[in-house]
Amino acid sequence: MKQSPYRAFEPVPFSQVTIEDAFWGPRVQINREKTIPHIYHMCQQTGRLDAYRLDWKPGDEQTPHQFWDSDVAKWIEAASDSLVSTPDSALDALLDEVIALVASAQQADGYLNPHYTVVEPNRRWTNLRHGHELYCAGHLIEAAVAHVQATGKSTLLTVACRYADSLATIFGREPGMKRGYCGHEEIELALVKLYRVTNNPRYLQLSQYFIDERGQAPCYFDTEPAPDSHALGLEYHQAHRPVREQTEVVGHAVRAMYLYSAMVDLVCETGDESCGTRVSTSGTISAPNTCFLLAG
Repeated sequence: MKQSPYRAFEPVPFSQVTIEDAFWGPRVQINREKTIPHIYHMCQQTGRLDAYRLDWKPGDEQTPHQFWDSDVAKWIEAASDSLVSTPDSALDALLDEVIALVASAQQADGYLNPHYTVVEPNRRWTNLRHGHELYCAGHLIEAAVAHVQATGKSTLLTVACRYADSLATIFGREPGMKRGYCGHEEIELALVKLYRVTNNPRYLQLSQYFIDERGQAPCYFDTEPAPDSHALGLEYHQAHRPVREQTEVVGHAVRAMYLYSAMVDLVCETGDESCGTRVSTSGTISAPNTCFLLAG
């Protein structure tokens, strides 16, 4: 992992941690022997893997869903992590097979989402509030980082970098770019992880853009076709005000934790403490924002 002068502590790589206790040890074994194979089977059975063949047509069963590919990416990440503690040539080969299938669905411009490629090809980036495109991209990036760290193979990392490079030409504050962000956070922390393994500042800058743009007025979601008039409330998306002005945890819990984790990651990489809270070794909060904890 890339070193940062702003981190008080360097995290221990999980590859250097062995779990052999009586509680977690058996659960790790069950995950490796039962859960990971079962999830792969379900991805096959439900059409999540076949969706990457891009051969769906109207009338077919198992229409590729807009966030199916996040499930495949999570499986790749979990299987990659498992290889670190327990090498498995069969699982390694299966990962290569799945990654090749995923890579085959990447478009010439770097885009990668089976639903919006074959089901709604004219609706890319038109429903950031609920469409999950950036969320799925984030999980793909996390999977790529886990895979290269576990195996040293860069096949999926290359795919993820192409996608992230494409995103950097689409989202931003420059004229002609979309000033949007995902309704479901995830891409933010994933881009920091990608920055840490590639040392490419473009990915860190894009993560910071997504974090800084969130909650700005006027609300980007209102510019999208058929807005839902904030039926769930902007707090649901942590988009009710800029993140540096948010003082309490609100909304969808999973989205919130992705966002807050990314904000802490950003503090660790940039030293920008206005994006998080520093907590001293005594536990005293030394910044006004009460949501985010960073050991220091």
